[in-house]
Amino acid sequence: MPYPPLGTLYAMSYLREHGYEVKLFDSMFCYSAKDIRSTIDEFKPDIFISYDDGFNYLTKMCLTNMREACFDMLAYAKSKGCEVIVSSSDATDHSTEYLKQGSDVVVIGEAEQTVLELCNAFKEGKSIDSIQGISFAKNDELIKTKPRLVIKDLDILPPPAWDLIDISEYKNMWMQNHGYFSLNFVTTRGCPYKCNWCAKPIYGNRYNSHSPENIVLEIKKWQQKFGFTHIWFADDIFGLKPNWLKDFEYHIIKQNVKINYKIQSRADLLLEEDNIKHLANSGCTMVWMGAESGSQKILDAMDKGIKVEQIYDATRLLKKHKITVSLFLQLGYLEETIDDIKMTIKMVEDLLPDDIGISVSYPLPGTLFYDKVKLLPISTGIQGKSNWIDSDDLDMLFKNTYHKDFYKQLQRYIHRRYRKQMGLYSAKKIFSQPSKQHFKNIVSLLKIVPQEYFEKRKLKQIEPNATADF
Repeated sequence: MPYPPLGTLYAMSYLREHGYEVKLFDSMFCYSAKDIRSTIDEFKPDIFISYDDGFNYLTKMCLTNMREACFDMLAYAKSKGCEVIVSSSDATDHSTEYLKQGSDVVVIGEAEQTVLELCNAFKEGKSIDSIQGISFAKNDELIKTKPRLVIKDLDILPPPAWDLIDISEYKNMWMQNHGYFSLNFVTTRGCPYKCNWCAKPIYGNRYNSHSPENIVLEIKKWQQKFGFTHIWFADDIFGLKPNWLKDFEYHIIKQNVKINYKIQSRADLLLEEDNIKHLANSGCTMVWMGAESGSQKILDAMDKGIKVEQIYDATRLLKKHKITVSLFLQLGYLEETIDDIKMTIKMVEDLLPDDIGISVSYPLPGTLFYDKVKLLPISTGIQGKSNWIDSDDLDMLFKNTYHKDFYKQLQRYIHRRYRKQMGLYSAKKIFSQPSKQHFKNIVSLLKIVPQEYFEKRKLKQIEPNATADF
C-alpha cells in the first residue's frame, strides 16, 4: 500500500512557486540509500534537502534504519559540494547527530517557509542566524533559533507537486495487489489533543485546516488526471473543526465527486453532532479509531481524554452506517496489568471490529510519556536501544510489568484470538448474511485455531502466573 511523500511534495511545490528549479528523488521503491547517488551526480544540485513526510506516522517513530539511510544520503550530497538541509521528526530530536553527519542545518517545526528562507540565504550568501525554526552548529556550539509560527490558513499553500513523481509506479502496485488505486491527501495539520505518548515535533498541538471546498476541488482535479477511486486522508484527526464534515459532504455532492476514503479519528469526535452520517454520505468506508485500551485506568494514564463507553458507542454507530471500523490498540503502557489487558481483549471480542492494529508502548522523544520513562529507575528505564530498528520491531524499550518477550507474544496471540472470533461470528452469519468475507473468515479457522492454541502456549511459558486463567 505505497503512498507518495506528501509532505515533501508540498515543500517542493512551495519552492517551485518561488522560482526554484526542483527535482524529487522518491525513495519509496528503492532498495538502498545509495540509489540516490546517480540522481545527485546527474542533477548536480546546489542544495540537497532530506525531507520526511510529516503526515506519515512511521517517520515520527524515528526508526534507526531510516536514520542510517538519511545519514548515508546527506553525507554523499555533502561530498558533492551541496548545502544540506534536513527536516524530520528524528532530526528535530537529534539535531547534533545530523549536523555531525554533514547537515548544515536542521529545520524544526513546519518547514515550507523555513526551507525557502534557507534556500534564499544560501543562494545569496547570507547568514542563517536570524531564520526562525532551525538548529545549526556555530563555533562547536548547537544554536537553536526562535520557533516559527505555523501557517494558519493552509489554503495559501500551493497544492502538492504531484507532477514530480512517477504516479504509474504507485498505481500499478495498487491495481496489482488490491484492484483499485488509492492516493493520499491531507486536510489539516496538527492535533489539539494531549495523548502523552504521541509525538508532535512538526506541527505541534495547534490544529489548522484547509477549507472543505479547497480539498474537494483538488480531489476532483487530480482524480480526473490520475484515476484514483480511493483516498487515505493522512490527518492525525480528520474533520475536527465544527461543521467541517457537513461542509465537506456538501461540496462532495455539489461537485459530483465519487470517492471512497478512510480516515483516522477519535471515539468522542465521531459521536459529536451528525459526524458519522456526514462521513457516510461523503464516501467514508473505513475509520481507524485510536482506541488504545479497554481499560479506563490506562486511557486516563495516557491522557487520552475518552471513555471506554465512547469506543463501544462509536463502533456500533459506525457499523450501523455501513462504515468499517478498525481499532488501534496499544499494549504495555506503564503500570498496565493482566487485568487491563483482559479488558482490552474483551473490548475487541465484544465489538469485533473489521480490523485491529496492535503496537506496544513506544517512548518517543519529546513526549510526556518519554519523560516518565526517563524518570524510572535505571533498572526499569530505557533498556539499551532508544529507537526501534524498523516498524516491525515491537521491542519494549523499557522494563515494564512483564518480560518484553511477553508483549511481542501477546501481540501475536491477540491477533490470532481475534481472527478466531471473526471466523466463529461468520459461521453464525453465513446463512442469514452470505458474503465472500464470511466464507473467507470461516475457511481461515482451519489455520487460525491451531495457531491460536500454540500462541497461547508460548504466552503461558513466558509468563505462567499472569496468564494462568487465559
